Amino acid sequence: MNPQELKSILSSGLLSFPVTDFNAQGDFHRAGYIKRLEWLAPYGASALFAAGGTGEFFSLAASEYSEIIKTAVDTCETSVPILAGVGGSTRQAIEYAQEAERLGAKGLLLLPHYLTEASQDGVAAHVEAVCKSVKIGVVVYNRNVCRLTAPLLERLAERCPNLIGYKDGLGDIELMVSIRRRLGDRFSYLGGLPTAEVYAAAYKALGVPVYSSAVFNFIPKTAMDFYHAIAREDHATVGKIIDDFFLPYLDIRNRKAGYAVSIVKAGAKIAGYDAGPVRAPLTDLLPEEYEALAALIDKQGAQ
Repeated sequence: MNPQELKSILSSGLLSFPVTDFNAQGDFHRAGYIKRLEWLAPYGASALFAAGGTGEFFSLAASEYSEIIKTAVDTCETSVPILAGVGGSTRQAIEYAQEAERLGAKGLLLLPHYLTEASQDGVAAHVEAVCKSVKIGVVVYNRNVCRLTAPLLERLAERCPNLIGYKDGLGDIELMVSIRRRLGDRFSYLGGLPTAEVYAAAYKALGVPVYSSAVFNFIPKTAMDFYHAIAREDHATVGKIIDDFFLPYLDIRNRKAGYAVSIVKAGAKIAGYDAGPVRAPLTDLLPEEYEALAALIDKQGAQ
C-alpha cells in the first residue's frame, strides 16, 4: 500500500487503537491479542493502530514491539490495515519505524518524542528524519511536546511526500483551523483527543470528520453507531449517546491521570476480552470505579 492509498483510507471512517494484551505477570499475551483483533476487525473500522498510546507503546520493550506489530499485521492481513505507533528519541523512532515497515505495517503514527522540550525546528527535523527513513505513510501526532505550526507542517509536507496525515491531540482550535486552511487536502486529518467522540461534532465542522475511538475496544457497535450519527448529523442520537454514556464515562476517566488508558483496559475486561493490567506508571481502576463502568457498559446493550 503506497502512502497515497493509505491517505485515502484514513480520510473517512472510524479509526481505533486496540489495547495491548498482557498476562498476569505483565508480559505480552499473544493469544489474547489475536482474539481481540479478530473480534474488532469485522466491526468496520477503517484502520487499526497497533502499539499506539492506548496500546501502551510507552511501556513496551523493543522485542515486544516487534512481536506485537507482527501479530497485528498477520492477524488482520485480509481484513483491516494496521498502522504502527513509533516514538522516542529520533534514532529510536527510526528503528521502530523501519522495523514496523519490515513487518508489513501499512503506515506509522509518529508519537511525540519523549520528555525533553525542543524548538519547533528541532521537532520538525525529528519528524523529517523519521519520514525519510521509510517508504510507508506517516501520520504525525501533535500532542504534548510535539506542537508543530502550520508553516512547519507545510515545510514538512514539501520535504516528505510520505507524510500523509496529521492527528490533533491538542484541542487548540485556532491552530487546527490554521493547519486545515493552509494545508488543505495535502493531509488526512484525524481527531485525536482522549475520548474523541465528545469533540467529534465540533471537529467535523472544522473539516476533520475522522477520529480515533478508544471505546471501540469494548463497545464497538455503539462506537460505530455514534460515528455514523456524527456523519449524518443525527444530533438527537449523538446527544443521547453523549448523555447516556460519554459524560458519565468521562466522570470516571477524569478521576486520575492515566485513566484514559486504564479505563479502556477495564472496559475490555468487562466486555469479555480481558487484556490484563496496565503497566506502571499507569494504575488500574479502583474496584468501585470498575463496577460503575460495568453498569454503564451494560446499559449499552449487546455489541
